[in-house]
Amino acid sequence: MLSQSTPSPFNCFRCRCWGWVFLLSTGGLLGTGLTGCAGPAIRSQSPELEALAAVESATQLVGDYASPWGLSPQRIERPALVTGLADTGSDPPPDPRRQMLLEDMQARGVVEPNRLLASRSTSLAWVSGVLHPGIRKGDRFDVLVEVPANHDTTSLAGGWLMETRLVEMAVLGNRIRDGHTLGIAEGSLLVDPVSSGTVDSVATLRGRVPGGGVALTSRPIGLSINPEHRSVGLSKRIGDCINRRFHAIVKGVKRGVATPKTDRFIELEIPAVYRNNLGRYVSVIRSLAVAEPAGNRHARLELLARQLADPVTAPRAALRLEAIGKEAISTLRDGLESKDAEVRFVSAEALAYLGESLAASTLAETARDLRSARPKALAALAIVDDANGIDALRSLLSSKSAETRYGAFRGLAMIDSRLPDIRGESLEDVCELHVLDVAGEPLIHATRAARSEIVLFGTAHPVEDGLRVEAGPAIVVVVDGDEATVSCFRPDTPDLQKVVVPQVEPILRAIVEFGGGYPDLVQFLQQATSQRKLDSRLAFDAIPTEFDGRLSVHEEVSDRERVIDHEEEVEDEDVPGDGTNGLWPSLFDTARLESGS
Repeated sequence: MLSQSTPSPFNCFRCRCWGWVFLLSTGGLLGTGLTGCAGPAIRSQSPELEALAAVESATQLVGDYASPWGLSPQRIERPALVTGLADTGSDPPPDPRRQMLLEDMQARGVVEPNRLLASRSTSLAWVSGVLHPGIRKGDRFDVLVEVPANHDTTSLAGGWLMETRLVEMAVLGNRIRDGHTLGIAEGSLLVDPVSSGTVDSVATLRGRVPGGGVALTSRPIGLSINPEHRSVGLSKRIGDCINRRFHAIVKGVKRGVATPKTDRFIELEIPAVYRNNLGRYVSVIRSLAVAEPAGNRHARLELLARQLADPVTAPRAALRLEAIGKEAISTLRDGLESKDAEVRFVSAEALAYLGESLAASTLAETARDLRSARPKALAALAIVDDANGIDALRSLLSSKSAETRYGAFRGLAMIDSRLPDIRGESLEDVCELHVLDVAGEPLIHATRAARSEIVLFGTAHPVEDGLRVEAGPAIVVVVDGDEATVSCFRPDTPDLQKVVVPQVEPILRAIVEFGGGYPDLVQFLQQATSQRKLDSRLAFDAIPTEFDGRLSVHEEVSDRERVIDHEEEVEDEDVPGDGTNGLWPSLFDTARLESGS
């Protein structure tokens, strides 16, 4: 049996919240002075509202008995060896990090490891990554690489991170202890570009390997039943409640997502539709009704419809309607007709997760016009995988906002990476290049996370006369009039030279042809922008996110414009929790997205 000790809404926070809503909806004055419990004030207004309030009181949700578990990121790290440096490395000082690296090198059979460490072409670096909640074995994640403060290395540019086993580490008994190997990392280092176009001494000592880590374990999520309610019977009942509403394909078999493990823990599979929005998934799970009196559903839908019509309570009402499922679709469709933009959006978002593509146009409108809701709107559009969703995302590819355009591109790639208008090609395994024939301001987008990828919005990105920049240690690009000359100078090999038209795409192809890597392509783009020779806007990681502060998307703009688009400032929450915020960054955490699955 479920515990009856759960307080009535009129004795808790829910009382105060709904009290205000009921007073407002019945014409009550704000000046009536709500203090303490609002129950009497509500009951004096309308018997109908009193009955609806009783519906809320009688319905007990999963969230009344259980809390989320496993939603914190897990940091894994280890010292590692970076090779291929151009005489900028150093012999690391004798400390625990050096000793750990030596032991790892010896275990791998490296001959004379101390001699290798002393070379100026190598450097010890501290490597770290994050295993996000819900990550699965084989998924890729970003790897951060940084030279410790007391080392003499001057730059990591051009370096290669040797294969590194990443573990969870802790200091126990004045010693650094490590656990099991949870991930491996390897790859070419991308040194962080900076807005000035020049790399300072600090920036050269840190970088990343986009998508360079591979998870060796999965991180499940679940529900922890609150101590006062723990019992085998309740655990099973909550599991049954969840499984009636949610299913997932596990090893080719469709089954319920919840597996009660003990009287205190229920493990959750993640349905494909919520794979990139764990925060919303858990919030909807906690909004499921565990105990609902017979015949109560109709009255509860009426109550939620009233709450959905009010912008103050609409977000929570939409979540609870989404938890109800198909029965709530008609109520949410009514929300699309609201005069309030937020009500329309939360209704459309819930409909998208219920598989209703008619919400696509409202979500596109929100992504374009409502900056605060843009991340969640784009995340929801990415799961509307029919013609309505694809057309809505295509309409955003010409938007003024870089994050809206790139977010629309990623959404289309998730639906089907083979769509003709976004399909790209691999430049000799250096990076993916996508050239989009779309209207709007010319935009070049490059990623520094999860993948090596350059997207050209528009087919023409001219480079002006007078440019002379380096693309890595061996390649130089010079633009003279209507010709761009790409030259490669390496010791002990013949000089190479190629003349192309002064456009970004052919120059990128020539750099790769001469052996340039992704960091070299990024360096070319950034230096061309800093020299005011590239009219197209250059944006890095223009990924719409939400959190409690303000975040400016890093964007390089030609100096002749001197404009940073303030629409690129968005809010972000980078760890999933109880809220309704979408987790758009998680779209970039898994290798599955490489194929658009």
